[in-house]
This record gives sequence, C-alpha cells and structure tokens, in this order.
Amino acid sequence: MAKRSIDDIDVKGQRVLVRLDLNVPLDSACRITDDGRIQAALPTVRKLIAGGGRLTLMSHLGRPKGDPESDKRLSLAPVAARLTELLGQPVALVSGNAGETVNGLADGQCCLLENLRFHEAETIKNKKAKDDPDLRTKKDRFAGELAALADVYVNDAFGTCHRDNASMLTVPQQMEGKPRCIGYLVAKELKFLGDAVTSPKRPFVVVLGGAKVSDKLGAIESLLDKCDTLLIGGAMAYTFAAAGGESVGKSLVEPDRYETARTLRAKAGDRIRIPLDSVAAAAISADADTEICAGAIPSDMMGLDIGPKTIAAYCDTLHTAATICWNGPMGVFETPPFDTGTVAIAKAVAQATSRGATTIVGGGDSAAAIKAAGLADQVSHVSTGGGASLEFLEGKPFAAIDVLDDA
Repeated sequence: MAKRSIDDIDVKGQRVLVRLDLNVPLDSACRITDDGRIQAALPTVRKLIAGGGRLTLMSHLGRPKGDPESDKRLSLAPVAARLTELLGQPVALVSGNAGETVNGLADGQCCLLENLRFHEAETIKNKKAKDDPDLRTKKDRFAGELAALADVYVNDAFGTCHRDNASMLTVPQQMEGKPRCIGYLVAKELKFLGDAVTSPKRPFVVVLGGAKVSDKLGAIESLLDKCDTLLIGGAMAYTFAAAGGESVGKSLVEPDRYETARTLRAKAGDRIRIPLDSVAAAAISADADTEICAGAIPSDMMGLDIGPKTIAAYCDTLHTAATICWNGPMGVFETPPFDTGTVAIAKAVAQATSRGATTIVGGGDSAAAIKAAGLADQVSHVSTGGGASLEFLEGKPFAAIDVLDDA
C-alpha cells in the first residue's frame, strides 16, 4: 500500500489542507491533559511549513451533541493555543467562513479550522447518504467547501482512517487531479502495521487483551492465519475459559460467543493460548482482597488480571519472538494491583525490542498502558489509532487511504 508522501511534492505557495488527529483529552477547565497527539503531528506540520506551504489544519475533538452550551467545551481553541506555543508562530482558530483567512495566509503560515464535528455533515455515513439524497447533498456540499480551500490534501490522521467522514474521504474524492498525500504518521503506521500483516519476521507473536471477544473477533480470525502464537488476556480470556467448561465466577463473559471461542481454539490448537491462572477479587478496588486462581474462580469473585504462571509463560514466549503485535491490556490495569500483568507484558515487549524484535503496540488502552509504564520510547512503534489499528490488522479496507495517490 505505497502512497504518495509529503516528501514527494513541492508545497511552496500552495494551499495545503492537512487532516490531523488532534483529539486530545481536556480537563474540566478545558485544559489539555496530554498533548501527545499534537506532538505526534508536528513533524508533518513542520515539514510543510518549512516547504513554504500555506497550511489549513483540521481535526475533530470529542463528540459534540448539538447543544451550544456543552459543545463549546469541545472547541479546538486550546489546541490552537498549544500549536502556537510549539510551532513558535501564530496558529489562528477559524470558524465560519474560512476562505478569507485561508486565502490570506503567506508561505509558511498556518491556521486551524474549528472542530469539524460541529458540522453535522462531517459524520454522515456513506451508507446512509447513499440511501438519502438529502444527506448525500449535505455531505458533498460540506466536503466541497473544505476542498475549495486547498491545492493539496494531506492525510496524517491514522486514528480516523477507518471512518468515511467527509474530511477523511469525501474531500479527497472531490480533489481528484490535485496532489493527495500521506503525512509522516500515516506513513509510519502503514509501514509497521502493513509489514506485520504481510511479511512479519518470525516467530510472530500477537497479544490480544481487552474486555470482549466480540470486539476483537475479526482480529483474532485474521491474525490466526498469520501469526505463530496468539496470547489472550483481559476479560475476553474468561469467555474462552467458560466456553471450555471452566468455572469463572463473576468474571465478565459473553455466552453468545462460547461456540465461536470453541471453534477458534479447535482451529488454532496450541497456537492460541489462554491464561493458566488469574488474579481474582470480589470487587474492582485497590484495597480488595485478592486470590490467585489456577483453576476455578470462586463464585463470588471475578478474574481481573493474569496470574504469575501466565505472566511467566507469556513472557517466555515474547522473549523468543521476532515480531510482536500487542493490542489490549491483560487486566483492569487502571486499578492497581490489577495492572501487574499488563506492566509485565509491557516490560517483556520492551526487552524484545532491545534484542532486535519489531514490536508494535496498538492504540487505545495498550498505548496508554505502555506510556504509563514509561516504556513507550522502548518499542518499535506505538500506534496512533485504537480502532483503526485493530481494523487494519483485521485486513479491512481503508477507503480514506485507498483514495489517496499511489507512490
């Protein structure tokens, strides 16, 4: 999936529309609590500024509900202010008719459009638009307004590449014939995730955690055909255990997925592994009494983390891997002591990197976990997309990437 890069074009004097993922967390006072996504976007933005482009940055933030009073808390104003600090030059926040501001930019200047999700048309799904001409018209009109602001389109928002949002798909569709490129973040995602799916160094070990089998079913089915070993953790492991007849107490399970779990284990044999033991408690609480359960979990308790035998076995497997892909925590890592398994996996992944393995950490909770462990800079790649990275690993098509120019 080789795509045209910003390194392949001359942007001097060109109006460049740059789709970023600046969906940062804000506290109750609308202050940014983690600017990681802004920092991650800087290499692409700085490259385009240095090249003399006239940049219009755009992103969404949160999920506006159409209520002016509550939605104002989702303004990108704090992001514009932080970009101004980091870039050392003004980044104006633009709402309403942006044409005058955009067309008034000089080479190397940039502005930021207000939250795209303040426009209903941004999130109209293509399937609905196909069946409703009015919705299609709304989406096309909004995309057309954005496309009219640019001579070049750049997608560097991997976290939303699995969505058919107007800014992600309809805009580049309407800009056919003009340069449509990827930025550095998307290029990195395509390299690491793409190589993992198509040509991994072996042994290739996948670690999947999280709450529900249903959330990861597509990834499990797809990756079983590609990986050498698949290690299961998190609450989803108890669906597999219960499907095999084990007593799991009050652990979170999906009974409607039991047959699927049995089928997957029968198909994979010893290539799919579930925990040998669990850390169980009656409640998710830092001061809860815990018990290591190597067999049945008591009826009044639930499994909340992988146990010591599982940690040792999983880490032994990771120590021999040449490629590791990890998506999802091993337990309720937000609440110690149920973070032990997740931290142990994070350390094992970092150690594997130090001996030359290619290590990829999926977005969302697993990315948060490895950052909390202080090991994010000790793995090959931390994905910027939670749902996007998972869908990419499933092998789903990404229309927002397909529409861009081939290299």
